[in-house]
Amino acid sequence: MPETGASPAIALLRRVFTAFSALAAAAIVVWLSGDGYVDNNSDTPISLGDAFYYATVSLSTTGYGDIVPVTPEARLLTTIVITPLRLLFLIVLVGTTVELLTERSRQAVRIDRWSRHVRNHTIVVGYGTKGRAAVETLLGDGAEPSDIVVVDTDRTQLDAASALGLVTVTGNATRSSVLRIAGLAQASAIVVATNRDDTAVLVTLTARELAPDVRIVASVRESENVHLLRQSGANSVIVSAETAGRLLGMATTTPSVVEVVEDLLTPDAGFAISERSVEESEVGGSPRHLADIVLGVVRGEDLFRVDASAVDALERGDRLLYIRKVTLPDED
Repeated sequence: MPETGASPAIALLRRVFTAFSALAAAAIVVWLSGDGYVDNNSDTPISLGDAFYYATVSLSTTGYGDIVPVTPEARLLTTIVITPLRLLFLIVLVGTTVELLTERSRQAVRIDRWSRHVRNHTIVVGYGTKGRAAVETLLGDGAEPSDIVVVDTDRTQLDAASALGLVTVTGNATRSSVLRIAGLAQASAIVVATNRDDTAVLVTLTARELAPDVRIVASVRESENVHLLRQSGANSVIVSAETAGRLLGMATTTPSVVEVVEDLLTPDAGFAISERSVEESEVGGSPRHLADIVLGVVRGEDLFRVDASAVDALERGDRLLYIRKVTLPDED
């Protein structure tokens, strides 16, 4: 679940440093006051090693009694210096243990509550360039950050996703247990944006086996692997390398076309391709005669181009793919 604040590793290192600092301070105090301490097992003066030994057993409240303060000055020093250091040492150790147990319990409760209430969320496998772009598009279309789950093995990528308020799951998405933790059974869609085509195939196979009805959108680098993704159960397959290549080729001769395409693919400014239901007043009419610029009609599970004869007359339940104007952030 998304968290804010310092890294747990840094917080733990700070506490370890504090504990060892208290131990070293106590040892140095005892060593400098060596004449006031007696080792019952030896007649030699207290060495630095003996001082560290005494500090360790004293701060941990073990207290074997072999090294003890015998002079009034040493006992006063133990009272006003060693005792506060002992309390600090115990606070660090006990506080860290309690906090770790509390944090684990709190996270377990939050995860359990989230898994019981989350529905129709979107899972994004891989938070690289393609995964981040997919998340930005979902957020631009109005999705809530808590309705997006990112699955990746890279802790750095997951930290970046968590900073946006996204739910993250660490693990390999080819494993069914990882997808179950991500709530695949309750998800509405899963976006497979891995860097390798073979990994995308394995993730798609696993996801389709666990959730026969979930919508799977996968990205591949090579077009020759498209049929593998579709046979594995992907509903939509995007060829990233060829799509980028086509845009590069178009940009050399018709750069304005590329700008329009980029505008349509940017959901938060300019124009965007969107989908809506057919209104009651539009039933029976032609999609070519509407005020909106309609590109296609979705009827059932089939997509028809706007000029297809099958959709000359709109029906109830049809959905329109159209170009809508996106309100800019500085517009009212």
